[in-house]
Amino acid sequence: MTNRAFPVAAGAVILVALSGGGGLRAQSVSERSGINSLIGVSPSTADFVRMVALSDMFEIESAKLALDQSTDAKVRAFAQRMLKDHQATTTELKAAIAGRGAIDAPPTALDDAHETKLNQLRNLKGLGFDRQYRTQQIAAHEDAVSLFTRYAEGKEDQALRNFATHALPTLKEHLRMAQALPIMHD
Repeated sequence: MTNRAFPVAAGAVILVALSGGGGLRAQSVSERSGINSLIGVSPSTADFVRMVALSDMFEIESAKLALDQSTDAKVRAFAQRMLKDHQATTTELKAAIAGRGAIDAPPTALDDAHETKLNQLRNLKGLGFDRQYRTQQIAAHEDAVSLFTRYAEGKEDQALRNFATHALPTLKEHLRMAQALPIMHD
C-alpha cells in the first residue's frame, strides 16, 4: 500500500520552509522565486528594501534610456514621470531607513536580472524600443504593486509599512499609465 499523502505533506513542508518556517515572514529565495507573491506572503523587511531599491534604480535607468531612445511623445512623457517619481521614492526609502542599524542599506548597483532588462532596452531603438519598454514597465509595475501591497499588509516595520502604503496609489497610477501607452506596430 502506498502512502499518497506524502507528496502533499512534502509540498506543504517545502512551502512552510520557503515562507519562513511556519510564520508568514518571507525569505529571499521565496521572494526571488515569486512563491511569496503567488501565495500572498509579505516580504521580509530586508527583501522589501532590496527590491524597492533595485526597482527604483531600474525605473530611473530605463526612463533615461527612453528619454534618449524613444521618439514617441507619450513614451517620453511617461519616462519623464517615472524618472521624477522613482527618484522621489528612492529618497523616501532612504529617509524611512535612515539611522536604523537593524536594516541593511539598500543596494547601490543593479542585480543581474535588472541589468539584463536594461541591456535589452539598450540594444533597441524607435518602435522596437517603445514596445519593449512598455512591456517591461507593465511587468515591473505589476510586481511593484504586489510587493508594496503585501508589505503594507504585513506585520513588520511600521515606518516601511507607512512608506509602502503611501507609495501604492502612485504605483497603481504608474501601472495604469504603462498599460495606456500605445501599442506600436511596424
